[in-house]
Amino acid sequence: MVLYIIGLGLSDEKDITVKGLEAVKSCERVYLEAYTSILTVGKERLEVFYGKEVVIADREMVEQEADVILKDAATVNVAFLVVGDPFGATTHTDLVHRATELSIPVVPIHNASIMNAVGCCGLQLYNYGQTVSIVFFTETWKPDSFYDKIAMNSRIELHTLCLLDIKVKEQSIENLARGRKIYEPARYMSINTAVSQLLEIADARAAAEPDAVPAYTKYTIAVGLARVGCDDQKVVAGTLAELEKVDFGGPLHSLVLAGRMHFLEAEVVRAFAVDKESFDRHAQVSQH
Repeated sequence: MVLYIIGLGLSDEKDITVKGLEAVKSCERVYLEAYTSILTVGKERLEVFYGKEVVIADREMVEQEADVILKDAATVNVAFLVVGDPFGATTHTDLVHRATELSIPVVPIHNASIMNAVGCCGLQLYNYGQTVSIVFFTETWKPDSFYDKIAMNSRIELHTLCLLDIKVKEQSIENLARGRKIYEPARYMSINTAVSQLLEIADARAAAEPDAVPAYTKYTIAVGLARVGCDDQKVVAGTLAELEKVDFGGPLHSLVLAGRMHFLEAEVVRAFAVDKESFDRHAQVSQH
C-alpha cells in the first residue's frame, strides 16, 4: 500500500490539509515525529480530531528502528506525521529512502513550514541565503560554522534564517555512557540565548581576525519570531542587542538576520521595530 509522509503545519491539529486528513483516516497506523519540532497541542488533540490513535515516534525510533514504522507498509497504509513540511529535516528523507528500497510507495503531502511562513516578517523569501542552525553551547562545545554561512549571505546582502535548537528526549553524557535510559527535560532555545551565542562567536572571530569584515555585529538588524502560525504569534525587529532583551514568551522561536533590505521590505519590518529611530539608524536599505 502506501507510506504517507504528511506535513501538519505549524500550530495545532487543524493545520493539517484536507488531503492530509483524508490520508490519515485511511491509515492502519499513524506515527507523529516528535523531536525536530513541536505543535502547540498534544497528541490527544490530534487523536480526537483525526479519529486515530497516534504513536509518538522519537529520534531513537525514527533513526534506529525505522523497520517498526515501515512494518507491513507494503500491505496497509501507514502515516508518518511531521510538524511543518515533510522534508524540513534530513531524517525524513532517510525514511523515504528506506521505504523506497523496500519497494513501498511513498506519498508526501506538503504543508506550511517555518521555511516559508517566515515571510510574515516582511522580508521577501527570494532574498534569503543559506539557512543556518544554532545549537545549544556547552562548556566544552561551541560550534560556530554558522558564522561562515552568515558571512557568505552578508557579503551578497541576503537575509539569514536561523533555526534554533530543540532538545527532546536527550540523554546526559553520563547516562549515555552508562547505557541508562534516563532523559533530560525538554529544552527549546530562545531568541535571547541564540543572540547571546551569536554575539559570543562574533566577539571571538573579531579577536582572532581583527582585520576581517564582521558577518554581523550587535547593531545588525534582526527579526525575532515566536510561535509562527499561532494565535499568539510574536514578531519583533531590532538590533541584535535590542532583541537579546525582549521577552518572546514560549517556544518555538526563530531568528532572521537581515541583509540589505529593499525599501518596501524595510517599511514592513520597521512596523515590528522595538525602537523605530534605532531601526532607521542601523538598517541597510536599498532604494532600488
